[in-house]
Amino acid sequence: MAKIDRLERMDMRRADLEEEYRATLIDALRVTASGVWGLFDHQQDRQARAKVAPIIETLTDMADAIDGMRETLAMPPFDLHRDFLAARGKVSAHAVGEPRQAQAWLERLEKL
Repeated sequence: MAKIDRLERMDMRRADLEEEYRATLIDALRVTASGVWGLFDHQQDRQARAKVAPIIETLTDMADAIDGMRETLAMPPFDLHRDFLAARGKVSAHAVGEPRQAQAWLERLEKL
């Protein structure tokens, strides 16, 4: 019974942490959608990277904790963070800018 209770508490904590991750990501996306570049690291600018580094670190720390809990609970990995990381980095000259990309992400997250 104690193990079941522990796993149930862990699952509740996981759900809370996933919601916190989502809220943190949405806040960062809103800033980017308003015209502040750096979150997606398209320009690979050192100053922009330094500004968003705390946000990326926070999201990564939360995602690592979530994945650890998901593994213990025999759940699939936390794909939202993997998708976000895959969307970062250098893009072609024809790609949309970070504000438009952030807006698309916000619209996607509203549907989830």
